[in-house]
Amino acid sequence: MKLYVGNLFYTTTEDDVNVLFSEYGKVESVSLIKDHTSGQSKGFGFVEMPTNADADKAIKALNGVSFQGRLIKVNQAQAKAAKSRPSFGRRY
Repeated sequence: MKLYVGNLFYTTTEDDVNVLFSEYGKVESVSLIKDHTSGQSKGFGFVEMPTNADADKAIKALNGVSFQGRLIKVNQAQAKAAKSRPSFGRRY
């Protein structure tokens, strides 16, 4: 299951998040979203856990708790909406 993790400090690393979530089960991957220009973290990211049971355990245990001095948000990630391209008045 893919989880959204928000309200992280910009200095939080993927290793920090991995250590936090591994207390609740196996972590397949952690990816923090970074600004394309500066490379600085945007303060949120995603964690993938292989089992729904472990992911649910992590959500219940970590949502709204203090991590590195900030109250983090943890929930199931929503599917990315498909972007539509503008037609600029053209008909296909």
